[in-house]
Amino acid sequence: MYMNAGYLNNSLIDFKDKSKPLVVGSCGTYRLDRRPKLPTYRPRGRIDYQILYVKAGIAHFHFDHEEDDTIVSAGNLVLYRPKEFQKYEYYGADKTEVYWLHFTGGNVKNILRSYGIKDDMRVIYVGTSLEYERIFKRAITELQRCQPNYQEMLVLLLRHLLISIQRQIAREKKLTNEYLDAEMDLDAQYFNDYYNTEINIENYAAQRGMSVSWFIRNFKKYTGSTPMQYIVSIRITNAQILLETTSYTVSEIARIVGYENPLYFSRLFHKQKGFSPSDYRKQTAQPH
Repeated sequence: MYMNAGYLNNSLIDFKDKSKPLVVGSCGTYRLDRRPKLPTYRPRGRIDYQILYVKAGIAHFHFDHEEDDTIVSAGNLVLYRPKEFQKYEYYGADKTEVYWLHFTGGNVKNILRSYGIKDDMRVIYVGTSLEYERIFKRAITELQRCQPNYQEMLVLLLRHLLISIQRQIAREKKLTNEYLDAEMDLDAQYFNDYYNTEINIENYAAQRGMSVSWFIRNFKKYTGSTPMQYIVSIRITNAQILLETTSYTVSEIARIVGYENPLYFSRLFHKQKGFSPSDYRKQTAQPH
């Protein structure tokens, strides 16, 4: 096992300091290759904040309850807040390499929020980058050498890390939004093309690899209506056009826009437009 660490004032004491907005207390790294297991167990947590960055391999975290086992892979960061239950293990067989940093301060919660780290964020995907490794290694060196203004440099390094995390969160959010927009646009176009066929929303979502609740929720965010409301709106709009511009019967129009039951179509049309299809045709008929 390889380890390298540095501590503020050469002290291993877990401390809280509210005299400054941010204070870095310690930073270090572990790399397991032959040692079978490296466990950490703090049932009452610590009184400072802790960031753990999994650079390689995987780590096992037990959030909230000892029996829970969350596998955190390389490229993810774990954030512990003061007094949170801590239990996690690294295994030599997993070739785990982790960097960690402890910090405190009088305005930590607001500072984290300002960098896009919400109060409920626990595991954050940040990707694998040499940039993170360089920040941690520089922090370790600053703590070990204690050069002039090293405490200020440590805060700058922590802010550098937080900015990098914020940018990655923004990229992930943008990619997610781009995927959602593309997916919902594709779905809306499908409904426009096949609105007059029998569409089962649950089956459609399953064919697209989505849960029906996720699909309905995000489609509504994108279009302002549920998938079925969207389909019904297209059907009624096209029925209106046919009523205004053709001599098809109401039954024929019902079938054209996707309803085999003309009575059901008439009730639905009346509910949407306030007129029966026949009355709507009379209201919009052009005088000869």
